[in-house]
Amino acid sequence: MDALSVVYISILFISAILIVITVVSLPNVGAERKRMIKTKAKSFTFTIIITLLVIEASKDLYSVFWGNEPYVAKPPFALLSGAAFIYLSSLLFFKRKYGN
Repeated sequence: MDALSVVYISILFISAILIVITVVSLPNVGAERKRMIKTKAKSFTFTIIITLLVIEASKDLYSVFWGNEPYVAKPPFALLSGAAFIYLSSLLFFKRKYGN
C-alpha cells in the first residue's frame, strides 16, 4: 500500500466519522426539518458528482478519439473521498442554514 492510498483511505475514514457525527447532531426539533436537510445535502452532492463525472467522461472521450492520449483510469478512492467531503460540507452548510 503506497502513501497515496493511505491518504485517500484516511480522508475517507475521517469524512465518514464526521458525517455520522453531523447527522447525529442534526436538530431534534422535527423529523421533517432533519429529513429536508439530509435530502438537500444528498441532492446537492449528487448534482456535483454527476456533473464532475460528465465533465471527466467528456474529457476522456475527447482525448481518446481526437487527441493522442491513451485512456487513464481515475482512482476510485479519490472520487469516493471527494464525494464524502462534498456531502459533509453540504450537510454542514444546510444544517447551519436550516437548523436552529
